[in-house]
Amino acid sequence: MTTLHIAPGDSAGGSLRQAIQNAGSDDEVLICGDDLSCGPIASGDPAERAEWWGQFYDDLNIETDLNAFWDRVLSTKDRLVVWFSRHRASELAFLLAFADRVGDRLYECVDVTGRQLSAKRRDGSYELRPMQSVALINSAGLRSLFGSERPATASFREDSCRTWRRLKQENAPFRIVTEAGLVSARIDAFDSLLLERATSEWGSVARIIGDTMGYNCEPYIQVGDVMLLGRIVALVDQGKLLSEGDPWDMRSCRVRLPDDSLR
Repeated sequence: MTTLHIAPGDSAGGSLRQAIQNAGSDDEVLICGDDLSCGPIASGDPAERAEWWGQFYDDLNIETDLNAFWDRVLSTKDRLVVWFSRHRASELAFLLAFADRVGDRLYECVDVTGRQLSAKRRDGSYELRPMQSVALINSAGLRSLFGSERPATASFREDSCRTWRRLKQENAPFRIVTEAGLVSARIDAFDSLLLERATSEWGSVARIIGDTMGYNCEPYIQVGDVMLLGRIVALVDQGKLLSEGDPWDMRSCRVRLPDDSLR
């Protein structure tokens, strides 16, 4: 029986495919391109997701790709292995949504949360570091985890479905990781973090977003650059940031705090 590895995002999927190729395996990788830690989820309809993502991307194939992903998941007879981490909001959200979609279908999981893998220091030496995300593990690291998958127990599947159904009912703008698991968050959940990285001097949007992600990635990875860019635009619209250029242009636009916020 062919094994179908389910990857939560393009970065994870690319590394998984490389790991499988290097292992000489004929396993397949199926990638979910939807970050379910943000945006509407009440209906579970790919059309709703595609319409929402349309404000950020010009990709006309989002709905087609999402439908193809879920159709393959629900129709395949292959052995399913889902990769995820509990410390990255997008990966945990995907796992919960997957559990809800497949229901009683049996599958296995590779939970990379806290796995100690070798990482290279700047000086060229190596150290063991706990992993936060499948997307951050290179192909060699993922290959070392082959065979570590474990069956999703009935209680695990039921708890995951229950949590996702609660989150769908709440239908919040964001979902973030806490010690208690994934919870709903308000639209302004990351605004204070962005404003903390802005100053009275003009600074590039890309730098502010990068600093925000870098300074707030422990112990959980909560949000990606696209959603933070959306919040930068909202803060400019609200007058909480001033912009020099189009705030949607992450590379060229610069922003700063308004003078009255510094008093």
